[in-house]
Amino acid sequence: MATDVKPTRKNLMAIEDRIELSERGHDTLEQKRDGLIMEFMDILDQAQDVRSDLNTAYDDAQRKINMARAMDGDIAVRGAAAALKEYPEITTQSKNIMGVVVPQIESSKVKKSLDERGYGVVGTSARIDEAAEAYEDLLKQIILAAEVETAMKKMLEEIETTKRRVNALEFKLLPDLYESQEYIEQKLEEQEREEIFRLKKIKNKKEKEEEEAASGQDSESADEREAAPTT
Repeated sequence: MATDVKPTRKNLMAIEDRIELSERGHDTLEQKRDGLIMEFMDILDQAQDVRSDLNTAYDDAQRKINMARAMDGDIAVRGAAAALKEYPEITTQSKNIMGVVVPQIESSKVKKSLDERGYGVVGTSARIDEAAEAYEDLLKQIILAAEVETAMKKMLEEIETTKRRVNALEFKLLPDLYESQEYIEQKLEEQEREEIFRLKKIKNKKEKEEEEAASGQDSESADEREAAPTT
């Protein structure tokens, strides 16, 4: 509350410094919020494309695995899957976007050649090869989607945090500081008027006393002149 602040010039200077600092912070946070929103919109566009590609890859992989199961049987498909010796490797790094740390996912050994899949070429059909390749493509899309979706989530969280800080400064802290500033300025003006009024009263009183003293001296001089003997 403004009335809780002691109306002194020292406090007024301190509040003015806080207002200046808060206004600079508010402007900086607004710029950050706007920049984050622009970055988020770019990532959102990318995420929409990634989701579309992911759905396409999933449908293609399902269609091809169903075809392989129907033509070659579940045993052949499961046998080819069990023959895999080298599994995909995932490594994560991080990158900074407008002060927000987002993951950067790197993958290896996802796409494989026929001889790297572990099953014999002679014992399998082209349909199993196509299904395996489709699921490799699907896995790459899943990894990319995980990176983009996580980045989008972190950006959104930072945007919300920044918006709350901007609103706290704009609608709470700064109005309270302005109110306190106005309250102190009004009180100081009242004190200044009271001081001027007091000084005027003192001045008027002193002038009146001086006039009375001068008048008294004039009366004494007149009495002395009347009392003086005539020659």
